[in-house]
Amino acid sequence: MSHPHHLVVLVGPTASGKTAVAVEAARRLNCGVEIVSADSRQVRREMVIGTAAPTKTELAAVPHHAVATVTPDAPYAVVDWLVEARAALDSIWSRGGLPLLVGGTGQYVWALLDGWSMPAVEPDVALRAEFEAYAGEHGADALHARLGALDPASATRIDARNIRRVVRALEVVTVTGAPVPALEPRDPGFTWGGVGLQWERAPLHARADARVVAMFEAGLVAEARGLTERYGRGFPALSSIGYREALAVLDGTLSEAEAVRQTQIATHRLIRMQAAWFRLDDPRIEWVPGGDIAAAVGAVERAARPPVP
Repeated sequence: MSHPHHLVVLVGPTASGKTAVAVEAARRLNCGVEIVSADSRQVRREMVIGTAAPTKTELAAVPHHAVATVTPDAPYAVVDWLVEARAALDSIWSRGGLPLLVGGTGQYVWALLDGWSMPAVEPDVALRAEFEAYAGEHGADALHARLGALDPASATRIDARNIRRVVRALEVVTVTGAPVPALEPRDPGFTWGGVGLQWERAPLHARADARVVAMFEAGLVAEARGLTERYGRGFPALSSIGYREALAVLDGTLSEAEAVRQTQIATHRLIRMQAAWFRLDDPRIEWVPGGDIAAAVGAVERAARPPVP
């Protein structure tokens, strides 16, 4: 299907070097490239160190969207990101620019590219707290069973261990009184070219491990302390990788060295999860060596050319 608008997608696991490639590609292309972030944590303000947010230099080099746009404790789901991302795309296209979608949050990326239609149900903090408390008292399987009783199809699609998704599904079903619609791929209303940064597991883990060390050396524990002083401890973003370990240092339950190692292990786990979202056999993505910036930039340049109708 022919569309008037086109974008480029740059994906890859955490620590694969996406931001550096994106900034260099924007400089090389010189066609009004603007970056739209698809990162579920970099959307938060004041969470800079632990999210490996773009630096001030990188932000100044290329316009960025969906970066540091909401407070750390604000409710924010994939549907909120879709609204923000689509508004950014329309704005960039209206100026004749080229959007470059960059990120490793697979749910965000495919929600946009596959044209997911998601129920626009506002987060209900009290309802979520009720479901989370139920899971805490009775266990994840019991909470999942509640979803199965109300929406068997959603329960089949959602892993019981993914409590956050189970809670969100229960929230939607409770508020709307209807099952959560299946997220079937649809025409997103634009064309796109995809590039992925590929690394062998050992060097990628080494890069991720070094970045974790750098985060703690840069003051991740102090950043976590400041967040708790301003917003308390009750917001979900503070339980994400790095921050939960930094809180354990503040509580005295982990030494900083132990926190670093646990963060590294959790990051390795995240990398494995990201590999499930972005598969090497996906024909829509051109995979290039992550350590070869020239090759990666060249792939982005090729992806910037809209398909011939």
